[in-house]
Amino acid sequence: MSLSPLPSKGLLTSPDSFQEEIQRVRQAARSQQTIKSYQADWRHFSAWCNQSSLCAIPASAETVEAYLVAMARNGYKYSTISRRLSAISKAHEIEGKDSPTHSLIVRTALQGIARLHGSAQQGKSPITVAHLREMIGYIPPSLQGHRDRALLLLGFAGAFRRSELVQLNVEDLRFVAEGIRVTLRRSKTDPLGAGIIKGIPNGDHEVTCPVRAVRQWIQRAEISEGPLFRPVTRHDTLRQTRLSDASVALIVKRYAQQVGLDVSKFSGHSLRAGLATAAASAGVEERLIMNQTGHRSVKMVRHYIREGSLFRQNAAKGIGL
Repeated sequence: MSLSPLPSKGLLTSPDSFQEEIQRVRQAARSQQTIKSYQADWRHFSAWCNQSSLCAIPASAETVEAYLVAMARNGYKYSTISRRLSAISKAHEIEGKDSPTHSLIVRTALQGIARLHGSAQQGKSPITVAHLREMIGYIPPSLQGHRDRALLLLGFAGAFRRSELVQLNVEDLRFVAEGIRVTLRRSKTDPLGAGIIKGIPNGDHEVTCPVRAVRQWIQRAEISEGPLFRPVTRHDTLRQTRLSDASVALIVKRYAQQVGLDVSKFSGHSLRAGLATAAASAGVEERLIMNQTGHRSVKMVRHYIREGSLFRQNAAKGIGL
C-alpha cells in the first residue's frame, strides 16, 4: 500500500526560508515594552562592563556581583537592580550561555542589597474619589476637556492600565441600560488576545458618571469608529491618530497639579490604583476588585485592600483610646 503525496500547501518548507518569521514569533512572546526594557537594561550593563574592562557575555558571577553593588552604591532602587539582573539572564539565555545570575554569589549579593538598602517599591499614589471630584471641577468645557473627563472617569471606573485605555476603539464600547460593556481585546494579563469584557456601571452623580462622560465625548468629537481617545490640538482640533500611553500620565499629572497634589507621586497608574483602593475602602469583596482590575494574583490586590482599609479595619480603632 503506497501513501499519496501531500498537496503542496501541506508541505513544510525549510526553516532557512523563513528566519525573519521565526524572529517575529520569538519577539511576539513578550510585549514590546518588556523588550524595550530588556534592551535598555542590557545596554547599561554592557556599557559598564566596557568601561570596567570586563566581559559582558559570558559574564562571570563576580562581574555581575560587582555590577549589582555598583548600582546599589549609586542609589539605584532594588526594583531596578532586580530588573537589570533579569535582562542579563535573558541575554545569556538568547546567546545559549549559562547565566551567572543563578549563581550563589549573585543571589547572595542581591539578598545583601535588599537587607542594606531595602526592597520595598515606592509605587505611585492612588487617585481618591475626592481627588477625582476636585480634578473634574477644573476641566474646561472644551473638546479637549470632554476627552480628559471621559479618560479620567473611564480609566478610574474600569481600573484600566494606560496602555489599555489608549488601545480602546469606539467599536469596543456597547452602551446598555446598566452602563457600558467594554471589550478589552488585549492586555498585560491577556497577551494572547482572548478578550476581556469589563462593565462600567452608571455613576450615582452626574458630574462624575463615567458613562455620561464617555457618551458626551463621543458625541462632541463626532467619532463612530477607530481610536476612542485621540490627540486634540491647543486650538481644539481633533486628530485622527491614537493617543499615546504617555499622554495618559500627563493628563493625570496636569489635573493633579490643578488641585494642589504633588505631581511626582501620581501617574497614569494612579487611576487604576485609585479604583482598587477606593473599592477596598468601601468594603468591596476581593474577588470583585480582581474582576475589575484584571489581576491574576491576589498579592497586589491585597496591597490595595490593606491600603484602603488601613483605618476602616484597624485593631487600634474602637478600643477606647
